[in-house]
This record gives sequence, structure tokens and C-alpha cells, in this order.
Amino acid sequence: MSITDVTHLHEEFDGERLPPGQRETSKFPVLSKGSTPDWNPETWEFSVTGAVEDELTFSWDEFRDLPSETQRQDFHCVTGWSKFDCDFTGVTFTTLAELAGVKDDAVHVMFSALDDYTTNLPLADCMRDEVLFAWDFDGDTLPREHGGPLRVLTPHKYAYKGAKWVDGVEFLTEPKRGYWERRGYSNTANPWNEERYS
Repeated sequence: MSITDVTHLHEEFDGERLPPGQRETSKFPVLSKGSTPDWNPETWEFSVTGAVEDELTFSWDEFRDLPSETQRQDFHCVTGWSKFDCDFTGVTFTTLAELAGVKDDAVHVMFSALDDYTTNLPLADCMRDEVLFAWDFDGDTLPREHGGPLRVLTPHKYAYKGAKWVDGVEFLTEPKRGYWERRGYSNTANPWNEERYS
């Protein structure tokens, strides 16, 4: 199995691999806004909506049939820990964007999740190959407490930008703020600038 290593992306942000104010851990702590939501693979749907040429809906099997890849990423939590060398398998954001056909007036993206969580990013921050919708972690099914069946990974941002239990992406023509962003967390969330809170 080939693995695309993106653990060097800190160089793009002129920072060390371990961002300032972070400590490296070998564990994978669980942090969520609430309890782990239920899901049924028979009824689960993933939607791509908004400013796109073709709005899309995928069943679980259809989503898993999309072109996928495995990436080695670092994971930075806003609470101050980082986990290096995480192997995640899934579908890149750019793959979905290409299938849907993003309209010229799209500028922002909102991710939605089974627990009603939302988080936002500018479109330019999403159109990166390392933004991944992942269902496997280190060769095993992504654990439910870590966002399984599917979570977003944003290794160039703090991890609250990567929604757990994600079930939809909306392309927006103007910016909106997600759950934590409306509650004082940074809208930009760059770990190398320590953009934790707004």
C-alpha cells in the first residue's frame, strides 16, 4: 500500500513540525462537543450542496467506492497536543470538488456532521490534497469516538476544523461561521501562528 507523506507541510508555514504551544503525544485523546452519535450504514448519506454544478448524494457504499488514498499526517488539537505520523485513508476534498463542479462564486465551505456540529473554512484552505474525508486510521476502521464512520482531516489547521462524523459539505458564496467559531474559537486556526481563539 502506498502512503503519501504530508508531514512536511509545516515547512509551507515557516514553522517547526511541532507548532508553538503544542506537546507531542503518542496517545490519541478523545475530545468532542457531546456524545458520539448513532449511525446506520444502510441509511447514512453524504451530501455535497450549494454553489456547485451538480449537487451530489452518496450512500456509505458509494462513498467508499470513490477514489481513495492513504496519507501520513500530523494532527494538532487546539487544546495543546499533537500526534505525529497518523495514517489515514479516505477521499480527498479535491476529488469531491471535482465531481461536483465548484462554481466560480463559491468562496467558503461549511462542513456538517451527524451530531449537528458545523465548522467552516475558506474554499482555498479546502482545495488542498491533504484535506481528507477519512474512514480508516492506522490500517483499521476509524473508531467511532474519533469520528467514525467518516471525519474530515485538516492537518494544516487545528483539528476542530476537521469535523467528526461528517455527513455533508456545502459550498457557500459568502462566509459563515461554524459551531466553535461562533463561540470564540479562531476562524483561521493556523497552528503555527497559535490562532486558537478570535
